[in-house]
Amino acid sequence: MRTILVSLAALSALALGATAASAQTGDVKVTPLGGKDGEFCRLDRALVFEDPNGTRVLYDPGMTVAGPTDPRLARIDIVLVTHMHGDHVGARHNAAPDTGECGKPDLSVNAVPNTNAVNIALAQNAKIVTGSEMPPFFAAKLKDLGGDPKNSVLARFGATQTIGGVRISTVPASHSNGVGPEYIAGAVGEALKAAGVAGYVGPPTGYILGFTNGLVVYLSGDTGMTAEQKTVVGDYYKPQLAVINIGDTFTTGPAEAAYVINDLVKPAAVIPSHANEAATDGGKVIAGTRTEAFLKAVAMPAHVPLSGRTMAFNGAGACVAGF
Repeated sequence: MRTILVSLAALSALALGATAASAQTGDVKVTPLGGKDGEFCRLDRALVFEDPNGTRVLYDPGMTVAGPTDPRLARIDIVLVTHMHGDHVGARHNAAPDTGECGKPDLSVNAVPNTNAVNIALAQNAKIVTGSEMPPFFAAKLKDLGGDPKNSVLARFGATQTIGGVRISTVPASHSNGVGPEYIAGAVGEALKAAGVAGYVGPPTGYILGFTNGLVVYLSGDTGMTAEQKTVVGDYYKPQLAVINIGDTFTTGPAEAAYVINDLVKPAAVIPSHANEAATDGGKVIAGTRTEAFLKAVAMPAHVPLSGRTMAFNGAGACVAGF
C-alpha cells in the first residue's frame, strides 16, 4: 500500500508539473496601433496585447485606431481605458490607418459623444474594463447604442477580473479624469460646457495584466510618480514588462519615468508611451527627443513601439521577436 501511495503522489506531482509547464508556454504579442506605419508618433497610445491562448486586449484606443473598421484590430476581446481624456478614450480619430503626418495626426473623424473605445467595443462585442466611476458611463453608452451594458466591467483598485484567461488588476495613477461636456447630451452637457468643467468619474487607473505564459505587465496610464509604483506595482505585482508614459507636463517626463522604471518598478523590459512628439523618422529615434532621453536613462532593454511592428515577449519579459 505504501508503494502505491508513493507512486500516486509521484504521478500527481508529475501531472501538476506538466500543467504548470503548459501554462508557461508561448509568447505574448504586443502590436502598437499608431498613426504612421513603422513610426512612433505624437498621439500614439494604443497597443494590442495577444495572449498565447488568443485573447486580445486593446489598451487605450485613443485617436490612432481608425474606428471599429480598422483592419489592424482583427478580433478584440477586451478594451482597457485608463481615463476619459480624448487622446485615450478617442474623442476623434483617423479616417484610415497610416494617414496624416507623424507630428500632425489625422483627426478627421469625430467620435463624440460615443468615443472610439465604445464604438470598437460595440462592434466587437468586447468587454470594456475600467475602474473608478467609469463603468456606468460606458454601460449607458453601450445600452443607448443597442449593445449590452453588462459588457462594461468594473475592476477597482486591488481587485482582479479574469477575462479570457487574462488577469486584469487596477493600480493607482496620479492624473485627472473628467468626462468632457461633449460626451454628455442635453442640458447637463450644456451646463458643464458653460461652466468650463468636466464631470468627475473618479481617479484614473493603471493596470496590471497577467498572461497565461506567466508574463506580468504594468500599464501606467497617464501618471506622475507615486509611492504605489514601488509598494503595489513593484513589490507586490512584480511585473516583468512595463509600459510607461514619458510625455512630460501631463505625465512623467523621460527623467521621472526612467526613475520609476529603474528604481521603483524594476521590470526586465520597458516600452515607452505617450511621448507627445514625433519620436522617430524612418523607424529610427530622432536625436534630442524625449524618447531618446528616456532610452539613454533606463537600465534595462527598452523597446520603441513602432506602429504595426509586432513584438513578442516570453514569460520572463524578454523580447524574443520584433526587437
